Amino acid sequence: MAAPSLTARRAAELIGTPDRDRPAYRFVADTLRLLIADGRIAVGTRLPSERDLTGALGLSRTTVSSAYAVLRESGYVASRRGSGSVAALPSGVVRRDTGLHLSANVPEGTIDLTCAALRAPAGMTQAAEAAIAAAPDYLCGSGYVLHGIPELREVIAARYTERGLPTSADEVLVTTGAVVGTAIAARALLSPGDPVVMETPTYPNIFPTLRELRSRISAFPVEPTGWDIDTAVSTVRASGARAAYLLPDFHNPTGNLMPDEQRATLARALGRAKVTAIVDETVAELGLDHEGPMPLPFGAHHADTVSVGSASKSHWGGLRIGWVRASGPTLERLAAARVPLDIGAPVIDQLVLLELMKRSPGITAERRAGLVSARDTLTGALEVELPEFRFVVPRGGLCVWIELPAPVASEVTLAAEDAGLLVASGPRFAAAGGLDRWIRMPYVLPPADLVEAVSRLAVAWRAVRAGATPARRRGGSRQGPLVA
Repeated sequence: MAAPSLTARRAAELIGTPDRDRPAYRFVADTLRLLIADGRIAVGTRLPSERDLTGALGLSRTTVSSAYAVLRESGYVASRRGSGSVAALPSGVVRRDTGLHLSANVPEGTIDLTCAALRAPAGMTQAAEAAIAAAPDYLCGSGYVLHGIPELREVIAARYTERGLPTSADEVLVTTGAVVGTAIAARALLSPGDPVVMETPTYPNIFPTLRELRSRISAFPVEPTGWDIDTAVSTVRASGARAAYLLPDFHNPTGNLMPDEQRATLARALGRAKVTAIVDETVAELGLDHEGPMPLPFGAHHADTVSVGSASKSHWGGLRIGWVRASGPTLERLAAARVPLDIGAPVIDQLVLLELMKRSPGITAERRAGLVSARDTLTGALEVELPEFRFVVPRGGLCVWIELPAPVASEVTLAAEDAGLLVASGPRFAAAGGLDRWIRMPYVLPPADLVEAVSRLAVAWRAVRAGATPARRRGGSRQGPLVA
């Protein structure tokens, strides 16, 4: 399997113009080290040759050679036969705190922003009552409905068709949530040890499944402002992967929305490489105030796509109902792969979701307005309390992806816990290491709680800058919180 490559032109864009405060070689080395540590250049990526980068930067060959030498000495670049200089992480720098973690013994008064999910919507009680009233039609059967109840599959299929991807009920499989749906897809499509392409950062609850399958990850970066599509195409081409895990719709955690032209470009690369896309659309219905119409579903660009959806973000996480959408033959492979995990989603929960989706397939206008207000409250508080933090205001989804001035996100999240705030640090979302300058903050709580959360985060940031050691690090650790 060839290493994904970073072009000299793109590397020069990322590095920028050297400042006058330090030698040019040190600026290039420091910038590349930060890009690798932050995951913006994924570990394993082949860097441009010294000659090509010299031309792209307009610097001397000696400058670039010295920068690469510094990176090799510090462990951020490795030399591989046939691949030249490859991005790496020093020994001992690993991805931390990834995977599914469950909240346990959270002290009273703690603000928990590790879970990006909303409270139950208005009308939940009425939907549950309607579901119970409809339940007798199913009581004469076993209750095991492998593919899902027909009425819900019809509604889900109709929504895909409305969004621009013609779908029949026979192309929908109802699951017990998106995490299970993604795991089913991975088990059906991947053999142990297979390579898989994915973004970094990405949704972390895919990691346990990939570890179980011993998958080899080839990652490409998602910038704060969007996808590096050239690097994505290069990664797909070089990976030898059979599947790619993507979040093009209000990407979690960055909130980015991939435009149609980039979807088409990436789809062509996947098609040429015969790679199946596993596309997480969990927050596709959570557009807030983005301009223009929504892009077409990724499956409209790439026929070999397994689309994964869920009610957890658009309706309520307490309804453990999700779904996958795929072509007939692929769907049967998915149905067979689900049996070791479960043999059907709860019928009553499906009936409740059916009632809710009849009223609104996504969030209501009232909930959307509430989310916009919460997002603006959170970002406004960050601008006032922590002006040195940087972020792009998301136009959809549930999270703000925040860049810290220094790679201390893990320390800040531990200090925040001491201050009564739970947030997720960037390394949890890293597919290939790094991201320790980032934290994720969902805007899913009342505005007053979000303002207080930022105040506690500011306390944590000041403590870390002052060199304080978080209590959790001093006294060991307990089981970490849920990241959803």
